[in-house]
Amino acid sequence: MRVDANGVAIEYQVTGEGEPVVLLHGFPDTGRVWRHQVGALADAGFRVIVPDMRGYGASDKPAAVEDYAIAHLAGDVVAVLDDAGAERAHVVGHDWGAAVAWAVSIFAPERVDRLVAMSVGHPAAFRRAGIEQQMRSWYMLLFQFEGVAERWLSDDDWANMRAWGAHPDGDEVIDELERSGSLTPALNWYRANVHPSTWVEPPLDLPGVQAPTMGIWSTGDFALTEAQMTGSARHVDGTWRYERIEGAGHWMQLERPDEVNRLLSDFLPSR
Repeated sequence: MRVDANGVAIEYQVTGEGEPVVLLHGFPDTGRVWRHQVGALADAGFRVIVPDMRGYGASDKPAAVEDYAIAHLAGDVVAVLDDAGAERAHVVGHDWGAAVAWAVSIFAPERVDRLVAMSVGHPAAFRRAGIEQQMRSWYMLLFQFEGVAERWLSDDDWANMRAWGAHPDGDEVIDELERSGSLTPALNWYRANVHPSTWVEPPLDLPGVQAPTMGIWSTGDFALTEAQMTGSARHVDGTWRYERIEGAGHWMQLERPDEVNRLLSDFLPSR
């Protein structure tokens, strides 16, 4: 299925019947990163909505950096929900998809039943997470430099991408980035939303999240600290639940699919 979101076409898939749940991927993935969750959630009584986010996969890839600002990314999710006929939904996000999920929950709270943020905590908690998180985020500064970042990731048969990210689907992800021309659009998410000045600015003053929220962090995450996830509790006005997956890397939904599916099915009420 395909929806126009303010002039940008967003491709999405729907599987199953029941309570709607939308799964939002991050860098450098497509909706395929959720392949182990879709069937399990559909079997558990959910209508599973999985978009390729703006700049990725079969969705449009606008050229301007500003077209990847978080407001547009959150608007894409609302457009998908509208097109799918889902007045409200559970929203699950991983990596940048979690950042978008937080934004939808903050700015369109009437559309979110429950929120699950995987790996990435609330934006204000991320800013408060301290020097360890800033050190782990070194690549976000590199990604600001157009051309330089693209070459660093893709030179020598994507050697740095393979070594730095250690993605479980590395070859498949790289093939997709090359096939669809998604590398620069994917990096534009960083250029539009994590300007270096934000590292020294005060934490954002945002409304509290009203939806019941579960944060999931994995101990082997190379890019994100536990503090930026546990610190999210202070920004959630609804109920807060925290789960820690031992031994899994950043892509927990691929490395520990059964555990992730169990947590999602336990936290998200179905019909």
